[in-house]
Amino acid sequence: MSTAELKQLIESIAISQRETDRIVKETSLSIKDTDRQMKETDRKLKELGKQIGGLGNKFGSFAEGLAFSSIARILRADFGMEAITPRFAVEKGGEGEEYDVLAYSNGETQKGMIVEVKSSLDLATIQQMKRKMDHLFRWMPEHRDKEFQGMVAYVEGSAAARQAVLAHGWHLVHVGEDLFDLKNPPGFVPKIYRADAR
Repeated sequence: MSTAELKQLIESIAISQRETDRIVKETSLSIKDTDRQMKETDRKLKELGKQIGGLGNKFGSFAEGLAFSSIARILRADFGMEAITPRFAVEKGGEGEEYDVLAYSNGETQKGMIVEVKSSLDLATIQQMKRKMDHLFRWMPEHRDKEFQGMVAYVEGSAAARQAVLAHGWHLVHVGEDLFDLKNPPGFVPKIYRADAR
């Protein structure tokens, strides 16, 4: 190989190396730009998730507020409840529980009702309600002398979720002509929760 050919080969390798360096640099810049764009997209998606979650909470609160007067009417007329409290929260030892509606009566009847209000009834609601009912007297020992029942009020829900509510022995309330109406089938027997049942 002649000196001229060797020079040409070295020059060609140098050009290839410069071209490779340019491609690597451009690719690196492109990767950094893509990474920046992905981080920005991730940030926007997280913000959107927060906003959607906030809307879900607002709609849930709206459903609770919308349902409260109808539920209070049902609790008074059909169950003889005297005290009806929306959004009842209790906290003990750094832990807490919140009930959409707590209702009870004193005197001769000594009964209570826990109501869960959902815009969308699903199987997660069932688990949440079960936990609330199973631990009821842990959170409210002052009501140990009462017999409690559960009630789930909903705007929409699957047939399976509605059946699960009834299978647990909880009253079922759905949006109707008078906004919310009791939807227990004939012969429905509610589950009674007693403090001494454990």
